[in-house]
Amino acid sequence: MADLIIKGGIVLTMDDAVIGNASVVVDKGLIKYVGKDTKEKADKVIDARGCVVMPGLINSHTHVPMTLFRGVADGLSYAEWMKKIQKLETKLTPSDVRSGAYLGVLEMIRSGTTTFVDMYFHEDEVAHVVEETGIRAALGYGMIEGMNEDADTKLKIREKFVKKWNGAADGRITTMYAPHSAASCSREFLIKVKALAARDNSGVHIHVLETEDELKTMKKRYGMCSINLLDSIGMLGPGLLAAHCIFLSDDDIDILKEKEVNVVHCPSSNMALGAGVAPVPKMLGKGINIVLGTDGVASSGSLDMWKEMRCASLLHRLEDPAAMPSSKVIEMATKNGARALGINSGVLKPGYLADIIIVDIRKPQFASADIISSLVNVATGCDVKTSIVNGRVLMEDRMVTIFDENKIIENAREAMIRITEKN
Repeated sequence: MADLIIKGGIVLTMDDAVIGNASVVVDKGLIKYVGKDTKEKADKVIDARGCVVMPGLINSHTHVPMTLFRGVADGLSYAEWMKKIQKLETKLTPSDVRSGAYLGVLEMIRSGTTTFVDMYFHEDEVAHVVEETGIRAALGYGMIEGMNEDADTKLKIREKFVKKWNGAADGRITTMYAPHSAASCSREFLIKVKALAARDNSGVHIHVLETEDELKTMKKRYGMCSINLLDSIGMLGPGLLAAHCIFLSDDDIDILKEKEVNVVHCPSSNMALGAGVAPVPKMLGKGINIVLGTDGVASSGSLDMWKEMRCASLLHRLEDPAAMPSSKVIEMATKNGARALGINSGVLKPGYLADIIIVDIRKPQFASADIISSLVNVATGCDVKTSIVNGRVLMEDRMVTIFDENKIIENAREAMIRITEKN
């Protein structure tokens, strides 16, 4: 007998199939069967008639505790925004980080994100929240050289974090090294990070050419851009998750392709801060693995990956209406993200992780001949009915039962008020 059967829905496998009135069988945290008919019995059966059953969304670049700063720096330039946010961050306690992480995880579960990639400080608190709530995450303890601890102490703390949490929470947590950027960390420091990541078989999560100021700083400091600097120390490779990548030359794009780097597109945040538009169509044309992330809500305003998909879909159509087909965008939020993280998810097929969402399309806006187009262009997090991670139901029929939602929101609001009040 299986653990769970989802019956009667339109199954979007993300493996080149859309199957009507289908079943998905889940057992021991894995997908056992996907297809039209099954004689399998299960402890729990979910009726998905009138819904799309699909892989959970993967948010590939976040700073989840920054939910506490939602809206406090709207309308500022990147430099002004950074100055204000960093001042507020000095007030954060580990307890605050945990409160912000709980709020972010709640928002993601409610909107259909089943895996997220995070970079922040006090990251042990985020790991505890992931462990307790049942979501999946790749976590990196952020590093800006020169802040707080000396370089060696900083690296030792991150090394301990990587070893402590990798594979924790029944394998739902993986770890990465997370230097902030090539502009905020020295070449020597990044070489040490690379060595640790190689030794620990860990990925690296880093901001790359997010702003024009970063490009100018790198040219002045090293006579080369961030891509060339990271390439010169051997950090570029399939284990690298490079966030933003806005100010790229054609040669940079060729290097990213050659080294099989994964690039995270964060259109909402980039637009909100006036940072620029990443050359995503060019990168897709070269075959680079592009994934999607919201960034922190202090800039993007939301952890809703449906909104991020719509932004990604429309932004690049300003130059070419055919630049970002809906099928490509939804891949960025599912199977491409799983590929970047090296996890066995992002598609619904036997043997893959049972990270599944059910989207209610019994609404007039979903009346469409193209289900993928309607999901990308119409859906929001509020349309997600059920979220499942590792075969465990975290939300069913819009009810989250794994923790007290009201308490999480109340605790976060109290922290927000205290942190953002004027000195």
